[in-house]
Amino acid sequence: MKVSTPLDSGSAPATVIGDVTDRMCPSRGILEHVTSRWGVLVLIALRERGYRFSELRRAVAGVSEKMLAQTLQTLERDGFVHREAHPVIPPRVDYSLTPLGEQAAGLVGRLGRWVERALPAVEAARRAYDSR
Repeated sequence: MKVSTPLDSGSAPATVIGDVTDRMCPSRGILEHVTSRWGVLVLIALRERGYRFSELRRAVAGVSEKMLAQTLQTLERDGFVHREAHPVIPPRVDYSLTPLGEQAAGLVGRLGRWVERALPAVEAARRAYDSR
């Protein structure tokens, strides 16, 4: 992890430049949150539109309520997801992407589309590997 300090030390805070290959760099934790199975799928789903919790759980097939709640909380803490609680009965909470979340969702979305296109080649490679 590298830190650049401004020329005028009283003007602005230092800028931290991450290095994901450094085992002590905090960027590794962020990378883990964004690229976890549920993190990727939540970001891709929220890229389409904002969702209520129950709608998002249906959109991300297979995620448990607990895992979705944890994933959303983590992504919110990292600044990727915006949570808006409405003071109504029954309670209503909407989730959407922040501008930073839009950037991350675009990147993992492209990776997801690539994985979908590469699926036949990966399956062929697995069959070849397994037959050896």
